[in-house]
Amino acid sequence: MPTGVEVAKVAIEDFKKIQRYMHLAKEEGAAKTYAELKKEYLSLKAILQVCGVNLTDIDEIKE
Repeated sequence: MPTGVEVAKVAIEDFKKIQRYMHLAKEEGAAKTYAELKKEYLSLKAILQVCGVNLTDIDEIKE
């Protein structure tokens, strides 16, 4: 069973990855892809906030 720290670590890594993909989708004009990534981004953001992670420095999208 993963600990809270392990869950937060994986969520942070996924959060960073999703943001990178969102930047690429926006640059390429892939609106549908961006919209789907945004759903994942918002879910991960909620999980991280519940875990008490300060998103100030790692949230590049700011949506």
